[in-house]
Amino acid sequence: MKNRFKYILPSLLLLLPLCAPVKAIEVIDDAGVQIELKQPAQRVISLSPHITELLYAAGAKEKIIAAVDFSNYPPEAKSLPRVGSGYQLDLEAIIGLKADLIVGWKSGNNPAQLEQLKKMGFKLYLSEPKDLRGIAKNLRDLGALLGNKTNAAQQASTFLAQLEKLEKENNSNIKLKVFYQVWDKPLFTVNGKHMISRVIELCGGENVFKALTTLSPQVDIEAVIAKNPQLIIAGLSKERENWLTDWKKWTSIDAVKNNQLYGINADLIVRQTPRILLGARKMCQQIAQARKLQMLH
Repeated sequence: MKNRFKYILPSLLLLLPLCAPVKAIEVIDDAGVQIELKQPAQRVISLSPHITELLYAAGAKEKIIAAVDFSNYPPEAKSLPRVGSGYQLDLEAIIGLKADLIVGWKSGNNPAQLEQLKKMGFKLYLSEPKDLRGIAKNLRDLGALLGNKTNAAQQASTFLAQLEKLEKENNSNIKLKVFYQVWDKPLFTVNGKHMISRVIELCGGENVFKALTTLSPQVDIEAVIAKNPQLIIAGLSKERENWLTDWKKWTSIDAVKNNQLYGINADLIVRQTPRILLGARKMCQQIAQARKLQMLH
């Protein structure tokens, strides 16, 4: 009998670690809510184009089962099944896909629909980076939730290193007044809490409408004339190429008078993803060019 226990006991000891409880994955999302998963998510749905980019960057390529309209980067994201637009979600389609993680957009998705998904028991992580470093946090969080912590952490570190380099290169005491155009008719811009405004600050600019309370407020031409920006930067796409030309009739604005009208790829500046640094680099070049002109005068 003693000999039997001699061989059985080591075998039982080897099994003990397998019986130990698995530690849950816990992160706090951008709404301040703790998200807990018993194991890494295997089926994830993205409810915003910027979230789709973040998920790919965090290494979740094989786990994304659906996304919303305009999820066009990376190019392979275009073939993902669609579950509505950012604000009008197709709840029936979402429910049918049986995701174990849904990543939503705090300020862009329909709040009532997000609440419905929560009540149905879906695990919902809300993304809304408040500043550029918040993008790195989103990458780390999503990597943890999807069981790809190491790769996502590397991506976050690379992003932060590039950000710090850009900050050092654009450390100027000469601040220029900037108007950023989100849309033309009606005219929309951003306030100081918007990510685009953070980029303007990074580049040594000052958002002329930073004090407004709405994240993406509507303004009028008279308000822009009163603020008299030294640069006008418009978020452009192929359909918006005429926007800068339309400003040329308002010659009382310094930006128009000095021909400081610039366009930037809207996707590179409006989405809270690692690609925002490409847009930031472009914007910093534009502001630096205007600053040189200002110094000459």
